[in-house]
Amino acid sequence: MTTIINLVLTIKLIYDIFRLIYPSINYQILTYTPKSSTIFRSYSPKELYEFNGKDESKPIYIAIGGLVFDVTKGKSFYGPDGPYGNFAGRDASRGMALHSFDEDILTPIDEPKDSLSDLTREQRSAMDEWIDHFKRKYTVVGSF
Repeated sequence: MTTIINLVLTIKLIYDIFRLIYPSINYQILTYTPKSSTIFRSYSPKELYEFNGKDESKPIYIAIGGLVFDVTKGKSFYGPDGPYGNFAGRDASRGMALHSFDEDILTPIDEPKDSLSDLTREQRSAMDEWIDHFKRKYTVVGSF
């Protein structure tokens, strides 16, 4: 019986030391309050296209699933010469859902927003996973 008590006390001591070394992390619920220098607003396809990375004085934005993300800190990926540069200033929802980077799947900026109504459940799930990834990594600056 005393060995069990000693084991429990040892585990408690190790736990207490661990908590001293690594204090508890206060996980906050993600809120999408834009930075003070950013105006949270709704973007049309043409307005979003202004943030395609070609004008270095402007940030780079990408829309996915109705949210607009500032991906400027990922410029090497989303800038004009990056592997995902074709999504800059555009709605990347369909491309992310289909895991495709082809220009053909992007809706032209002078046409209405893609309804995405023909996506399968799996494709919508893939798009949602990308949205979650972007929410963890980039700031939401508007809606699309």
